[in-house]
Amino acid sequence: MNEPAPEFNSHRGADVSRMIVLYVAALSIALLLASTLIVLVTDASPLEVSEALYRGSFSSPSAIGFTIEQATPILIVALGSLIASRSGLFNIGPEGQFAVGTAAGGLVMFQMGGPPAVVLPLTLVAAGLGGAAWAGIAAFLKAVRGVDVVITTLLLNFVAIQVVSFCVNRYWLLQERTGGRIDPPQSPLVGESYRLPRLGSPTGFNVHTGFLLALVLAAAVWYAVSQTRWGFRLRMLGFNPLAARAAGVNLVVLGGGALVLSGAFAGLAGGVFFTATGFRVTSGVLNYGYEGLLVALISRGRVAAIVPIAIAFGALRSGGGYLGATGVPRYMVDIVQALIVLAALMPPVIADRMARARTMRVIRSAARVRESAPAVPS
Repeated sequence: MNEPAPEFNSHRGADVSRMIVLYVAALSIALLLASTLIVLVTDASPLEVSEALYRGSFSSPSAIGFTIEQATPILIVALGSLIASRSGLFNIGPEGQFAVGTAAGGLVMFQMGGPPAVVLPLTLVAAGLGGAAWAGIAAFLKAVRGVDVVITTLLLNFVAIQVVSFCVNRYWLLQERTGGRIDPPQSPLVGESYRLPRLGSPTGFNVHTGFLLALVLAAAVWYAVSQTRWGFRLRMLGFNPLAARAAGVNLVVLGGGALVLSGAFAGLAGGVFFTATGFRVTSGVLNYGYEGLLVALISRGRVAAIVPIAIAFGALRSGGGYLGATGVPRYMVDIVQALIVLAALMPPVIADRMARARTMRVIRSAARVRESAPAVPS
């Protein structure tokens, strides 16, 4: 068996080392900027903020369980976003698909009735179908009219919020009857027997089984995109649609299917949130969809990287609740999160520019050598 050339191994090792240095430098600069902003905006010190984030996310078994719960919907959304991006379609609508999935699951939960062993799985299936149907609108417009998916999925987010608001303000759909003078715009509370089962002790590590479902989905997505013919065709479509068409790939079916599947993941994430932690359908923006999209963006198409990044985002969510004790407003967590996202996106861009610069230097050097070489007599 042939061994790789030493030069290739050395160049590859240098590239990996360079990326590590770039990531460490970028994250350090992001954290430094975040600390400076915290000092300028509040009287709290960066050390106090770090301690608060740690207490709320990893300081105890119960905090770890809460972090995992916050990360679960983000992880499921990110997996779906990765599938869409592999096909070359950028789905910016997970937030709307998440909301529609929550409402669809709520309709099945409260309108159907029946034993929990039947209703709970059907609720999750309905949530996934709701998200898929909402993403299917963008896929249909792309296939029939050629409308840009980025535009349609983005605008459908706002429509989805209004649709869910309509549902939770109508008694014949999802609105709860409280018997008061004014009923709130929300659904009834999910009964305890209809919620996702939980693992662990109530006072210690405790997490719902939706996280296990998310891990199974992560393994399934990894296998599908990297080990199957469908995944190979998906990558081909994302890299070069013309070559994919020449190879017999149906762009409408494969690309539209990837977008619909991405919406199904976002809708399922809404169903998991609804049956595991939220327990009500509301019309508010929860940002799980947007954060899942960011996680997929940072992972750069690597399923193995999505899980730890999603947990990191969950830690920012769970730890953010402790910031009030330090005098730091909750929105500072969003600023820190944005800085971290930018820091994670910059190293690949810098590395790409450095690689292009090296290539241009080699080309110029070769051109100079060719020009200086003596002419060969004909």
